[in-house]
This record gives sequence, structure tokens and C-alpha cells, in this order.
Amino acid sequence: MHNIQQIDQKWQAHWQQQKTFEAPNLDDRPKYYYLIEFPYPSGAGLHVGHCRSYVALDVMARKKRMMGYNVLFPIGWDAFGAPAEQYAIKNKIHPKTAVAENIKTFKGQVQSMGISFDWSREFSTTDPEYYKWTQWQFLKFFDAGMAYKAEKNINWCPSCLTGLSNEDASGGVCERCGTPVVQKSKAQWMLRMQSDAQALLDGLSDTHFQERIKTAQINWIGKSVGAEIDFPIEGSDQSLRVFTTRPDTIYGATFMVIAPEHPLLHAMRQRIENLEEVTAYQTEATRKSEFERTQLTKDKTGVRLQGLLAKNPLSEELIPIFISDYVMMGYGTGAIMAVPAHDQRDYEFAQKYQIPIKAVIAGGDLEKEAYSGEGESIHSPLINGLTDRKEAIERILAYIGERHLGEAKTNFKLQDWVFSRQRFWGEPIPLVHCETCGWVPVPYEELPVRLPDIAEYEPTKDGESPLANIDSFVHTVCPKCGGPAHRETDTMPNWAGSSWYFLRYMDPKNEEEFVGWDAMKYWGKVDWYNGGMEHATRHLLYARFWNHFLYDQGLIPEKEPFNVRVAHGMVLGEDGEKMSKSKGNVINPDRIIKKEGADTLRCYMMFMGDYEKEVSWNDRAVGGARRFLDRVIRAGGRVQKGASYSPSLETLFHKTIQKVSKDIDEMKFNTAISSVMILLNEMDQQNALTQKDYRDFLHLLNPFCPHLTEELNEVHGLGEEFARSSWPVFDEAKTIDEVKEIAVQINGKVRSTLMVRLDDSEDSIKEKALADEKVQKHLAGKSLVKVIVIKGRIVNIVVRG
Repeated sequence: MHNIQQIDQKWQAHWQQQKTFEAPNLDDRPKYYYLIEFPYPSGAGLHVGHCRSYVALDVMARKKRMMGYNVLFPIGWDAFGAPAEQYAIKNKIHPKTAVAENIKTFKGQVQSMGISFDWSREFSTTDPEYYKWTQWQFLKFFDAGMAYKAEKNINWCPSCLTGLSNEDASGGVCERCGTPVVQKSKAQWMLRMQSDAQALLDGLSDTHFQERIKTAQINWIGKSVGAEIDFPIEGSDQSLRVFTTRPDTIYGATFMVIAPEHPLLHAMRQRIENLEEVTAYQTEATRKSEFERTQLTKDKTGVRLQGLLAKNPLSEELIPIFISDYVMMGYGTGAIMAVPAHDQRDYEFAQKYQIPIKAVIAGGDLEKEAYSGEGESIHSPLINGLTDRKEAIERILAYIGERHLGEAKTNFKLQDWVFSRQRFWGEPIPLVHCETCGWVPVPYEELPVRLPDIAEYEPTKDGESPLANIDSFVHTVCPKCGGPAHRETDTMPNWAGSSWYFLRYMDPKNEEEFVGWDAMKYWGKVDWYNGGMEHATRHLLYARFWNHFLYDQGLIPEKEPFNVRVAHGMVLGEDGEKMSKSKGNVINPDRIIKKEGADTLRCYMMFMGDYEKEVSWNDRAVGGARRFLDRVIRAGGRVQKGASYSPSLETLFHKTIQKVSKDIDEMKFNTAISSVMILLNEMDQQNALTQKDYRDFLHLLNPFCPHLTEELNEVHGLGEEFARSSWPVFDEAKTIDEVKEIAVQINGKVRSTLMVRLDDSEDSIKEKALADEKVQKHLAGKSLVKVIVIKGRIVNIVVRG
């Protein structure tokens, strides 16, 4: 009886001692770089969702090594940020202590699964030796004018007491604690991410991301092509500039809407007759998140600016101006021309406030809803009768351009990155403020700016970073003039360290550079990157933007960091719900490994369903995986000498090697294991197995179940350990069955089937078909016209009568 736990521990220790999975730099072999998303070592430890993605890439990495590649498959820890800080606060320990404990737990769990990571490259974002280079790169952003501080309405979490980027407040709630976010005006460090929007779109063509990931990025970047047009404010020298993607509908603009934060409200406050009402509405808008404000289904609210009218620059009609929270200052110009006949949101607003609705595109039923389809331009003197939208837009653009009424414009929904966080546990921003010199970078040679070793680190109630209360940290001297200065006390977001970690893995011990040029040239892009869909519009965008900047600065050789990016499906609880402690449906992999062994867990997780789709956990099916491995062990009892395949199994072996190889490359792990199971079923029909039968069978199973297969290979003396062996190869010619079933048709209808050998002649096949009992029955009383044989496929018989 094999002791599964002892086998697991034996081979894990062996791989560690032999440094089996360490990847040298500048090797003569072709390289391949697999990457998992930077794991956050939570207090809850590893869950089966991690297991699914880690094992999947481990299967691919193990096979790739056997195919002769120098495989980089590293791991480290994304340990800065709110999660670690909140865990520490809850458990009344210091974040540094919490992170060290959590990494130890998480690492032990990962190693117990036998994942073939290169542990020699391990690091944490909280290591000063690492965040020194994160700070160094931030200063490159600052030196290039890509980092700036601005007073800005930001997403604010009233629970975590910190600012959040749009990506971190997706859905209108804090991504960490779930609290509804509000808008708060605060001075924040920003990175000019919007300036890279077009490059981020263009760069997708140089990747092989899954289509759903590309689509998510395209939608988040949100490119809109249109025009900016000036609407004069009646009785003043001011204009209200709007952005629109449909300048061809300008004649249908019957009102305007501006964001509650629009500067016009301050500039024209003396003329606004209902200023108190407007001010109250502005205050109410700050209590809503951007998500809440832009929901299409929400009830439209607004206030008309009494005393102000705008002039439509083409129709010259005077139209009212409203303030409404569904218009965002951060997108376009913070003002829109509202065309209620052809925009449903404007239509609902116009109906609520009894504003005229004027059709300028023929079609639809405006008694029911806005018409957004194609049609002839009407009530639009410049373009009446045109049915081509593109031509109509071009004519309007030419007109407004000639008369300096506006210009063509491209906008992006993607905003600059809110980079400040008002918390302790993050990379200090390496800048100081001097009354004489302004913001001054800490000299590169003085990096890293270390976090102070203090006991009080909880968020402050006034919204400032806890670092602001530490005089010894705050007060310093200006590196430029030597005068008194104070340090920036906000810290970086947890996304900072994870925006370049894949580069550091290439050269993690380098003390002179964030990564050496030779190492980057050798490893190039990450070849295959696996992560969750939830990060397709956060981490993945940040990392691509960060990489673009470093490339533009001449600091790295590749503009796009990742070639392939795939996403795995979520593992749900047995109840079909997302796993959570409150529901009591969380599956701890430690329990499975302790009871059934690591390979049982690995086998089950790869067999449980389509890797890209959600799947529910099933404890009973785990037992099925263990029973399969027990059969694998028993098969070894029938092994006899023999360096060739058993004749009756040879074709199936070649077919299985072909299928498993292809399925692993395409992440079809469940069908790969199914093929191995089918092979074992056939092997169980044999009284004896050759050594080659058993070794190659174990070899195909090895990427999925490395501990048991290495042990059985050693016990039976079958050859070199699999981790250092070449992957089995198949002979294409031997994947073809010698005997095949083909159909026999009579006048186009299938009347029988035949078993034929592939080397049978046409005459032999024709003779067998005509002699078939069922065929003879349908030929009775008829005249044979001709017989057509298509070898390996079909026999067509044509008769008359």
C-alpha cells in the first residue's frame, strides 16, 4: 500500500534539493515564460480557486520543460495595500508581522501541491530591495511629467478612509470592503494614463489575449470619435463647449446638460437666479459614486439654470441649460448637447422636464421612445436628405471647422490613474515638498524611502495618511536647496508593485538595476499569462500602461509585456454559489491534500470541467479521482519486460500522446485526462503490460499527478525521472486505425456499414459491400448501375428498378 502523503513529501523535498525547476538566465535552450497573477498572501490562506489556476499552468510548464524549453515559472507576493493593513488591524498585529505570517502559510500550502515554481526568484513587494525600484520607476514618471498632483473629485471609501481609482470602485463600491463609495475633493498624485489610451488600444493587436479579455479592455478604455462644439451663452462672451459623437444631430439639440462640477457654475454664479437650489444639488451629487451617477436605469434628476440660455450654433435657437449628475466632468468636456429624439437618456430627461423633442433623423415612433437607428437627415438645413451618417457628420465637421465653432475630437473613457492612497501600508511616494522649490524628488541614490517602524498605523479620521502624524518621517530637508521640507505622506496603491513584477522575476537579485538588459532580451515577453477576468480592466491595464512607459523611456526592450493572456473560470461551492466564509461553502485544499494526497486534488481540479468556465465543487467526484489513481497503482502489478508497446495498444498510445499533447497546449485539461482514462481502461483489458506501456502512460499523467507517477516510475525501475525526461512523441502514421467502419449507401440512403482494412483494395471493398446481407436485401429485383468506392469513407451503390 502506497503512503500518498509520504510520496508527496519525498518528491517535493527531492525537487527542492535538486533545484529541479530553477531556470538559468541566458541558457542555450529556447525560453518560455509562464506567469500566474501576483498572489496576495491573505490571512485566509490558499483556496481552491488559486489551486485551479496554479495547477493548470504547472501542467503546461512541466510539459514544456520536457519538450526541451528553459521554462521560467516564478512566484512572489503582492503584499502591500489595504488587504494586509485591514487584516492587521482586525487581528491587532503590525502589517509587517501579518504579511510574514501569511506568506509562510501560503507558501507552505503552495508547496504542498507540488507546483513547479522557481523558488529561487521569490520576492515580496514589501521587500525594501524591491520597492526601491518601484520608487525609482515612479521618479521616472515624475521626471517625464507623467506624474502630477491635482485637486480632484475622487472615489472615496468612507470605511477604508482612502481614495480609490475608477477601477477599484467599479460597481460603485469599494473593491476591498464593499462599502458604497462617495465623491470627495482631494489633492491626489495622478499618473497620466489617459495619454496612453490609444497606444493601449493599438497594442492589443500585438497580443494574443482571449477575445473576452480584449473586449473588456477596449470597453474600459472607451474610445469615442466625434467633435467638440461651442454653444455661446446668451448675453455673455462665454461659451459652453460640448463633446458629441453625433454632430449630425446638432439641429435636434433642444437643451444642454452640464456636470455638477462644471466651472461654468462658478463663473456665471451671479446670473444664476436659483443658485441656492443649484448648490444643494451639487452637494447631493458628491454623495454619489460615479457608478451610481452613470447608471442608465436610474431615475434622471437635474436642475435648470434659471437666468442662463445657450445658443445652438447652427440653428441659432436659444435652449435651456440643466445641471445633472449623469454627466461626468471627467469624460469629454463635462457638458453635452442633449438630443432627446435620438438618445434614450436625453429622451427620458426631456419628458420629465417637459422639454421639446425634435426629430432630425427620419424613423421610429417618438411617442414611445427615442430613435437611434439609421435614416434620412431631416429638419437639418445643411444635411437634409442625406442618408449616409458618415457623410452627414463630415459635412457638419467641415462647417464648424471653417467657422471656428468647434473641431473634430477623440475622447476616451479611460481616466488618469489616481495613484495616492491615504494609508500606511504601501510604498512611500519618494517626493518632498519645499516652499521654495515645490515638489522635489528624493535623489535616486537615497532610495528606498523606507516605511518607519511604528506601532500606530490605522487610517486617520481626517482622511490623511497615518504617516502624516509621524514628525520624524515628515520633516526633512529639500534635496535641491537644503531648506526645510516635508515628505509626501500618501503611499502608492497596491497596484504599483504588481505593475512590473514580471520584469523583476527575470533578474531578481540585481542590486544595480531593476532588471538587467541581457536578462530582458533573453526572456522577452511573458509568453503565457493566466489570471482572473476581474483583473482584465485593473491590474492588466495598469501593467500594460506601466510597461509602455518604461519602453518609451528606453528602459526595456518590449512595449507589450504579455503575449497570451487567458482567464480561468471560478470554482463555486457545492451549492453553486460563490465561495465565502459567511455561506460556509469554502473548500480548504489542505483538507483534501491531507486525506487524499496532492495528486488527487490536482487530478480532480483539472478534470472537473472546462477550464474557462465556472464549475461547482463536488466532494464525491474527488473520491472518483482517488479511485482512478488507485487503478493506476494496480496497473503496475502487471508490468513485464518490454521496450515496445503491446501490439494491441500501440495505435491507442500514439493517438493518446497526440491528443494529450494538443489538449494541454490548448488548456483542455479535462479532455486530456479523459483520454488518459480511456487508455487505462484498455490497458486493464491486458493480462500483461510492457515497461514501455506503463512508463509512457505514467509520463502522460505526470504533468497532472507528478508525485505518484515519479514514485511508480522509480519503484518499477522504468527509467530516468520524468522531470528530466523528454515528452513522449507520436508517429502520425500510427494514429490511424488499421480497421475502420464505413457506410454503404444505396441511391443516397445508408443501408449498411462495413468493417474494412485501410489497405483493402477498391475491388475488395466493392466485393464486401455487394456480399453484405443487408445490401443484398435492398438490391433484390433491381438492376445494378454502378458502385463508387471512396476508400476509408463510403461505398455508393446506384441501382435502377
